[in-house]
Amino acid sequence: MTSNNRIVVPEAKEAMEKFKMEAANEVGVTLKQGYNGDLTSRQAGSVGGQMVKKMIESYENSIK
Repeated sequence: MTSNNRIVVPEAKEAMEKFKMEAANEVGVTLKQGYNGDLTSRQAGSVGGQMVKKMIESYENSIK
């Protein structure tokens, strides 16, 4: 199975991993480095949702 998720700026990969770990920590989901296929859909969704929430918040703060 291949992933369609690609980072547009390869240099940002490490920062995105850190961002994902921070978001997971904020919603109480424990991630490990590498494969996290054992997460439930709810857990994965809460991490993704938290990431989107923080990105929107960052954008809103930048346009003030």
